[in-house]
Amino acid sequence: MFKKVNKINIIETRVRSFIEDIQHPKQKKKLNINDLEFQLRKLLDDYYEMDGYSLFYEAIQSLQMDGQLTPIHNNQYNGKTPSLPLYYWVNVKAQADKWDRLGMMKLSDLFDFSFYERHPEWQTKEEWSRIQNLYAFLQSSGERETVSLEERSLELFGHEKFLQDGISFPDGKGFLERIGISEEQLNVVKYGEPFVFWMKQGKEIKDIQRVLIVENLSFFHTSIQLLESDLLDYEPELIIYGEGTKIERSFSFFFKVFPAKSYLFYYAGDLDAAGYGIMTRLIEKYPDCCIQPALKIYRKMLECIDQRNEQKSGQLQYLKYRDAFFQWFTEEERELLMHLWQENKRIPQEVLTIETWRRWM
Repeated sequence: MFKKVNKINIIETRVRSFIEDIQHPKQKKKLNINDLEFQLRKLLDDYYEMDGYSLFYEAIQSLQMDGQLTPIHNNQYNGKTPSLPLYYWVNVKAQADKWDRLGMMKLSDLFDFSFYERHPEWQTKEEWSRIQNLYAFLQSSGERETVSLEERSLELFGHEKFLQDGISFPDGKGFLERIGISEEQLNVVKYGEPFVFWMKQGKEIKDIQRVLIVENLSFFHTSIQLLESDLLDYEPELIIYGEGTKIERSFSFFFKVFPAKSYLFYYAGDLDAAGYGIMTRLIEKYPDCCIQPALKIYRKMLECIDQRNEQKSGQLQYLKYRDAFFQWFTEEERELLMHLWQENKRIPQEVLTIETWRRWM
């Protein structure tokens, strides 16, 4: 009898040790029970002599009763008698050392710990250290200067991308939400990304009134040549290279460089789903700015419809952006645009070159 109990302890100890090694503090893991038994057989030379499978079965049952394992019932079994489900979830590791409740109470004047009460698996030493760093900062935040989010992230959490890069720092992306603190409380600012622009020769910043934003690099350079030859529609004093969707992040940079006053912004991009979205979102995001499509340029592109090509694969085709864009055009032009849409075709901005522009000169 003593010998059997000892063997049971050996089998169960081995199994429990293996489960502890693979347990994760925040997510379940899937376990193939046959793979686990195979590893056990390799470790114990007398596995079969001790009737190891029976003891293995009892160990799995015990771990299931303890809440360490949860069977996956999908009609797949391990092929042994008595049978076990082939797959189990290895449940998240229970935290042995939860945070001191008094310690949480001392910081509750600034923080909301309700998330951590509901999810004790987040009560880790690393998370508590972050919270303490943040609390110390907030104590004197009124005396601190405003810096970028990346700079503050590096100061408080050791890496400039901690709060933004959810792939490299999965614990960082939702940290502020977990503790109930906003980015504004960190005294941070999100700077608009800088963009490339060209000012018409002979003009000064104070002279700028009309601004043309173009989506693509080729037409940006073409526009510069046309501007300096006084051939560009709208006669803008400034051309901005939008760089695709980047302009949606960088547009605010304009007001860091140029004085606050009323401007006329004209946007010209590809005649495709992505271009319609960029144009429409700019108008929605900056309702106080006068932004509109560069219709004269788009109409020139429509005249080059014979150079249409296939819509880019993977582009999301939102009807609301399409319809918002189409409403700027005449009924006849809308029919052409709709025909392009239904054919899944597009007109790239690159149809407008110095050579093709000659037909309108």
